[in-house]
Amino acid sequence: MHYTTPNNKVGSIFGTTQEELDAPAQGSDRIILVCVFMLMMFGAMAVYSSIAYFAQMHGTTAGSLVSGHIVKLGIAFIAMLFVSKINYNVLARFSRIALVFSWLLLIAVMIYGDMVFGARRSLSIAGFSFQPSAFATIALIIHVAVLLHEKQSYIKDFKRAFLPILVWVSITCFLIALEDFSSAALLMAICIFLMFVGRISVVQIFGLILIGLIGGSTLVMSSAERQSRVTQYITQISDINSENLESASGYQAQQAQIAIAKGQLIGVGIGKSTQRDFLPAPYNDFIFAIIAEEYGIFGAFALILVFVVILFRGIAVIARHAPDVLGTLMAVGATLMITLYGFVNAAVATGLFPVTGLPMPFISYGGTSMLFAGVMVGILLNISKYNRQIKNRFYIG
Repeated sequence: MHYTTPNNKVGSIFGTTQEELDAPAQGSDRIILVCVFMLMMFGAMAVYSSIAYFAQMHGTTAGSLVSGHIVKLGIAFIAMLFVSKINYNVLARFSRIALVFSWLLLIAVMIYGDMVFGARRSLSIAGFSFQPSAFATIALIIHVAVLLHEKQSYIKDFKRAFLPILVWVSITCFLIALEDFSSAALLMAICIFLMFVGRISVVQIFGLILIGLIGGSTLVMSSAERQSRVTQYITQISDINSENLESASGYQAQQAQIAIAKGQLIGVGIGKSTQRDFLPAPYNDFIFAIIAEEYGIFGAFALILVFVVILFRGIAVIARHAPDVLGTLMAVGATLMITLYGFVNAAVATGLFPVTGLPMPFISYGGTSMLFAGVMVGILLNISKYNRQIKNRFYIG
């Protein structure tokens, strides 16, 4: 069943003709592929520059850690290519099962999860550690897209459309928030945007935003660590002084801003960062600060520009010309997940956002987040194969 637009076009919310739906699949989007490859290469160099001190403190070498990072990049790239070969409609069929399974994994983390920095966020199975929250994020985004697609004929109905979606979103975000509040908040924002694109009533969306704000405030007030992050952020932007910055709560922001200031326009040079020895997790949460220090404002701007290109290409091209509502919504969700994580990571390093702990896709050191970012790009590439109205020169077979 296809959604019919006022212009008698079927498929995409933006409008796609039946003839375009029946056309054979083409190649994947070349621009997205190039952008991801650039991020991976840039990330490998940034991790090499930022992880030396960490390696020294743990009795290993930067080279060995970077080699492991490159292997993970390779796995993510293979996963991306593999998923790009699977029709997105096939993935959508398993979204409900995948989401319920992710709930079980999230509950297992609370009981058996590895304790890292005072929080349980990962599970270790047969020597491999992974974060179920990343899997739950993908499952929820796909399932919300499926639900919105299925309910287009009565999308404004509160009981039949909005309420079922609200239940899935609320349960998933709540379980994730118990382990990682920042990821849950960003996931909620993506789901709200998907509902807007999927034509859910604006009044109902505002109601969901209100529920999210109340729930988020409750979770913040229930955790001393979250309260400290918010208080430090408010103090940082409202009363800037050396005493606040030199306190334990303001140390991370201070060191990140020093790194960015040292970089100036063109940076101190590749591998010449000094703040990597002072910044907590410079290879992950604050890797953007190290990039700004070594490559300067120009290099940091170039990195952000790559994410902007992915955002534009994913929404204005792939989602806009997707063959159906499901393709449009999945493309929007995948694009937002990839780019918003990058923007938030950069915003934290520059002091625009409080500390969140969210990685920068394909740039930060890690495994689970990188793997599932590759999966989301694979979904985006698969949808692009069925795009209509776009010249073949933008695609690669």
